Amino acid sequence: MAAVPEIHVAVGVIFRQGKVLIARRPEHVHQGGLLEFPGGKVEEGETVQQALVREIREETGLRIAPESLVPVIEVRHDYGDKRVFLDVWQTSSAEGEPEGREGQEIRWLDVRELTDVDFPVANRPIIRALRLPRQYAITGTVENEDAFVRRLQQSAECGGPELTLFRAPELSVEAYTRLAHRALEVCQATDAMLMLHGYPSLIEHLPQARGVHLPWREARQFATRPIADNYLLAVSCHNEGEIAHAVQLQADFITLGPVNPTPSHPGAHGMGWRRFRALVAASTVPVYALGGLSLTDIDEARGAGAQGIAGISFWWSDV
Repeated sequence: MAAVPEIHVAVGVIFRQGKVLIARRPEHVHQGGLLEFPGGKVEEGETVQQALVREIREETGLRIAPESLVPVIEVRHDYGDKRVFLDVWQTSSAEGEPEGREGQEIRWLDVRELTDVDFPVANRPIIRALRLPRQYAITGTVENEDAFVRRLQQSAECGGPELTLFRAPELSVEAYTRLAHRALEVCQATDAMLMLHGYPSLIEHLPQARGVHLPWREARQFATRPIADNYLLAVSCHNEGEIAHAVQLQADFITLGPVNPTPSHPGAHGMGWRRFRALVAASTVPVYALGGLSLTDIDEARGAGAQGIAGISFWWSDV
């Protein structure tokens, strides 16, 4: 049987005043009746930016400068009867007022209003990417609980990222759970989200947390997603096989590294940006670059297809 060809689709995420432009697919087409982001097939000889400018103008009347488009994520998905490669880009610089020029319903929605069931399955990683920040902060070593809380508070108050991972493998489960409650209070006071690190069952002790980040040694023990869909699931990955397993678990995002050598993992060689880029291309979920990175590396990571960067040193203040 002949292989089903892959269709290259340019997808545009258009922001205006904090909301995203959404359309409803006509009932008679593939995945009809579901919501979608504007865009369409990349024609032969077109760049993805050219395709987006053309498709969005044809569908909505909006005018977009190709240089205003920045990459979001690349998603490959096999529906069985159709294989798609979603090449997703975003802009906040569309000119004009949108209208459904092909008879489609269009509207502006807050990112928080986007739900998986309203979109084709392949769009789930796009929704995750739009909700996730560019920085994923990881806490440093816990030497004293009170000092740790003070340090977390100061780092958070100095412009800490929206998403923080409380990582403390040196603690017992009891000590970790106790300190996680205090860490959550700090995060809630600064409108940050707290991820727990270790076992899926941790979320039962702290249901107010945003989700659980599984180190690879934990992730490999599961064949299906181990926590409910209303929480975020993250997995630490280092190679193609681990990425494929994270996708199988329906992880919402992964960390991938180390990109560069890092003091937190002495002896581990950095994979470099070329290898990182190749691995990101194999992922269908958002990826954070990890390992020896600073805030100045965000553009490099984004250019390599990542959601952003993760790490300790770029935010954990020396107090």
